[in-house]
Amino acid sequence: MSFFQKLKAGLSKTKEGMLKNLDGLFGGHKIEEEFYEELEEILIMSDVGALVSEKIVSELRSSVKEQNCRDTSEAKALLKQILVDMIRGDEALNLSTKPSIILVIGVNGVGKTTTIGKMAYDLTQKGKKVLLGAADTFRAAAIDQLQIWADRAGADMVKHTEGADPAAVVFDAITAGKARNADVIICDTAGRLHNKKNLMDELSKITRVISREAPDCATEFLLVLDATTGQNGLIQAKQFKEAAGITGIVLTKLDGTAKGGIAIAIAKELSVPVKYAGVGEGIDDLRPFDAQEFAQALI
Repeated sequence: MSFFQKLKAGLSKTKEGMLKNLDGLFGGHKIEEEFYEELEEILIMSDVGALVSEKIVSELRSSVKEQNCRDTSEAKALLKQILVDMIRGDEALNLSTKPSIILVIGVNGVGKTTTIGKMAYDLTQKGKKVLLGAADTFRAAAIDQLQIWADRAGADMVKHTEGADPAAVVFDAITAGKARNADVIICDTAGRLHNKKNLMDELSKITRVISREAPDCATEFLLVLDATTGQNGLIQAKQFKEAAGITGIVLTKLDGTAKGGIAIAIAKELSVPVKYAGVGEGIDDLRPFDAQEFAQALI
């Protein structure tokens, strides 16, 4: 099954899924006020959010008028383009230096360590030499879990003992990455709760190490979010953005939700691009995000 097919299957998982409702809505009926009201309701129920849904419908109204559309089937392509324009951003990872650094953050349970392993696999398959830094030193077995993924992905790894200073691990990972001529250094972090000041302070300490030891390196700060948490994920993203200045989102478990509209809400409300999308359990089921494919899967 292709990435697009898995994404489409995930977004239409339940009877109430956005895809099925939209199929009925764009069945070729005359465009009336009820059409716009129903579309806005579908978008809200798909975790796009009230404000963004209102914006989408408003833009569609204008496009329908400009293009002189007569029925709903003609409006379908217009809606797709609106969504593409809304969620399209700088989706590609910034890997312009050698090494480049990726710091991965997020709360426990979103699949953060697994995501790092799959990201490492994607990059090694593209010919990149990858080194992982096991800076999640607080969660039991996190280091062992990352080692398993490093072995599967064919990546090097730097680790300390459980309970070690995470910033020290990042320091050693950067040092080792330079010495081993790595292309990309990916650092895991503890599953920080967005409302825990001491953990956010620890994250700030890590970012200071990166700024000091790798000031000229391209750096990505990626937040991993579980798509099934919907608007709660958006709240997490807002607070992490304020605390850590995230540069991108990795949206996991899109195959497990019928409410994939959260990607639209994140892109519009936060102006932060989705960089990767997870659509399954396999090692190759984390793929670089494609706005065109995503909109196609929704519509």
